[in-house]
Amino acid sequence: MSGLWLYFSCFDECHSVCQDLSSVEGSYWHAILHRLEPDAGNASYWFHRVGRHAVFPTLATRARELGFTGAGDFWDPFAFVDFCEGARRAGEDSTEHRTALAVQLAEWQLLFDYCARPRS
Repeated sequence: MSGLWLYFSCFDECHSVCQDLSSVEGSYWHAILHRLEPDAGNASYWFHRVGRHAVFPTLATRARELGFTGAGDFWDPFAFVDFCEGARRAGEDSTEHRTALAVQLAEWQLLFDYCARPRS
């Protein structure tokens, strides 16, 4: 639910759900929410709680394909938080802003798909 609220920019509703989740995925949604607000420091705090996530390898590959040059072999969520801050300063017409939006959508899709999969 947190991911759906986030997708539709319902930040208060997203926050109400994810702040009560003790899972890694709850922390991940919480981190994304704060990155979008923007609250880079709070986003970084929650990404520290995420650690390494199963979607990170695929996300790193996808981000490189979308033009994010800060994605090496391993996804670095902190580098992406910094990139998003720079893209925000560069403005909505910038290549950085368009790249940040595209990578964030890919990230949302990967995490949402991961959360939607049944667990055994």
